[in-house]
Amino acid sequence: MAARIVEFVEFVNLFFAGLLAGMEFVVRFGVRGPLAALEERAQLQLRQALIRTLRVVVPAAYLPTIVSGVVVTALYGTGAGAGAGANSGIALGFRCAAVLAMVVWTLATFGGTVPINAAVLDWQPGALPQNWRELIRRWERLDTVRTWAAVAAFACFLVAASQR
Repeated sequence: MAARIVEFVEFVNLFFAGLLAGMEFVVRFGVRGPLAALEERAQLQLRQALIRTLRVVVPAAYLPTIVSGVVVTALYGTGAGAGAGANSGIALGFRCAAVLAMVVWTLATFGGTVPINAAVLDWQPGALPQNWRELIRRWERLDTVRTWAAVAAFACFLVAASQR
């Protein structure tokens, strides 16, 4: 029974880590370029709309990813995980790397993109701050970190799950 619970938590982890990585990947490689090509007013309006939507959707994938990732890592690390065997050390290493990647994602988000997003929501078309382009470039650099951290976390969780 306990093994089934651990397997379910691992499934939840993989599902939400995949969603988070997918969202980050699409914003970075699918949305950013076309968004930057828009005229300032349209760009600002779309950025604000995306922020309002994604500040609900992204946490809905992030929270289950980080919580389930830590739980699965802890359970497998203590030997309580399902199918712990010869490859459990390798799997534990990948799970720890995934959790570390999620910590990087968390720091880039709460230490960087969230404050910029809050500022962007206050901007008015026709009255953008003088440094708005620099703030957007900073957000984009942080978003690249977030994207690769989410993708790395997902990949590491997948490799760990494959070690059973």
